[in-house]
Amino acid sequence: MSGRMKIVIVGSAHPLRGGLATYNERLATELINEGHDVKIETFKLQYPSILFPGKTQYSDSPKPENLNIHVSVNSINPFNWLKIGRKIKKDKPDLLINKFWIPFMAPCLGTIARIAKRNKKTRVITIIDNIIPHEKRPGDYILSKYFANSVDGFISMSKSVQDDLLKFDQTKPRELTPHPLFDNFGEILDRNAALKALKLDTNFKYMLFFGFIRDYKGLDILLEALSDGWFTKNKVKLIVAGEFYNDPEKYHDIIREKNLEDQLIMHNDFISNEKVNLYFSAADIVVQPYKTATQSGVTQIGYHFNKPMLVTNVGGLAEIIPDQKVGYVVEPNGDAIAKALIDFFENNRKAEFEKNILEEKKKYSWDKMTAKIQSVYQKILENDHQK
Repeated sequence: MSGRMKIVIVGSAHPLRGGLATYNERLATELINEGHDVKIETFKLQYPSILFPGKTQYSDSPKPENLNIHVSVNSINPFNWLKIGRKIKKDKPDLLINKFWIPFMAPCLGTIARIAKRNKKTRVITIIDNIIPHEKRPGDYILSKYFANSVDGFISMSKSVQDDLLKFDQTKPRELTPHPLFDNFGEILDRNAALKALKLDTNFKYMLFFGFIRDYKGLDILLEALSDGWFTKNKVKLIVAGEFYNDPEKYHDIIREKNLEDQLIMHNDFISNEKVNLYFSAADIVVQPYKTATQSGVTQIGYHFNKPMLVTNVGGLAEIIPDQKVGYVVEPNGDAIAKALIDFFENNRKAEFEKNILEEKKKYSWDKMTAKIQSVYQKILENDHQK
């Protein structure tokens, strides 16, 4: 982005944990490195505990030293939204950026944006994870429409999201650019060293399912694939690294029914940022058997660690994993997943895929994301001058 700008990001950041916080912090770091004045207004209450399925919303990691983070926003308190909106309005940043991922956040983020813009200077750009949620609820459309009406421009990270956006807005400036690399999870480690750190047998090969476990992410489909006897005979195991965000019993039922206990390493706590590189460095291939999707930060962690990946042909996942080049794109069923994984190990495709990844990952730098933000911002200004 050219020219020093004053920018406020409203959204998840430390002390909150998870992919949204990591994304906003990494985006802020990139903008600061490009010379901008950046502040993050994060949540002091992101989800009421009754709506949060995990064990805790908060990180044990230290606060990023280079970031100006204010813990200020309450997602369910309208008086707080007015206060934060007025604060940003008074500060007069050039740009307010927020990330939109579920309609629940629409009243909070949309109201703050509306008030902030009243200073006639601040423009609002949203980076959309999903405009239509994976797990649908009554009122989603109305809430997402309220939010879409509050912003001046959009960044989509997959074509499926860009297409969904047309149901809510067809005229405001927008750009499509893929999710950038998550390159802030530490260095790539020696595989055997990572396995030893995780206390795993170095004589086995490992597949990795990583991240929060929700129904749409298809762990049940992957467990069905794992029941193919080939994996047992060929010393291939599955690491499931992530916290359950829905009832785990359905998965345990499959594990018992298919006698998969010896084929699985279940690490079902939240994986801290400091340990992410252990899991990705240990894995031979990353598997995302999603039933629905738009884009995924897991693929961009996989790219950073040069890992072959298997994704299902849903949403925008196939857009960033060229089939048979850096991994596999298959239909979301156990047979198709098993067939591709067996091909990967039987035909020793790891070295070939890793070589291709080194070239493919160049598409996903953070400066490409900030260039798209700048493009949308300039289009907004041009439209305003024409009014």
